[in-house]
Amino acid sequence: MAENKVKFNLKNAHYAVMNVDEDGTVTFETPVAIPGSVSLSLSAKGDTSEFYADGMVYYTATANNGYEGDFEMALIPQTFETDVLCNTLDDNKVLVENSNVEPKAFALLFEFDGDVKATRHVMYNCKASRPDVASKTNEDKKEVQTDKLSLTASPLANGNVKTKTTGATANETYTKWYESVYVPVKAGE
Repeated sequence: MAENKVKFNLKNAHYAVMNVDEDGTVTFETPVAIPGSVSLSLSAKGDTSEFYADGMVYYTATANNGYEGDFEMALIPQTFETDVLCNTLDDNKVLVENSNVEPKAFALLFEFDGDVKATRHVMYNCKASRPDVASKTNEDKKEVQTDKLSLTASPLANGNVKTKTTGATANETYTKWYESVYVPVKAGE
């Protein structure tokens, strides 16, 4: 199957809360849609260090510390606020943010359209910071205000940071991408 040559149009964003058992086993809850994706910009984290010997660069080491950046959407869904940011609904159904509660780790699933087939992605072990509170008054026209989350996607204990589909990805894997978080399969398993 031909590979994509371009990418455009972020869509189908989902989150899946990550759980880590006492023995370190990582599992993910069922993915939940995040409607209204606007943009995603994640920069690679990590640096390169060089070791010099014999008057030259003798060895180069590269660290992969994941990614960090921003995810902009029309409006953060209430389910994300309660499931991931750990805000709570009180008895009057008012959403409460508490500084003593830590947000949960999650996987972020999304796709980019391409010229052949949309490439689907999973970023593992994501953390989101609290969003800013901002808006502005309407003037001569209505201007949509968006929400933005600052994200980090760190490596899992096994080193996996992200996965993405290719033109050769099995159709069943591709079509079930948003039913559960994809876990890489090694040959012979």
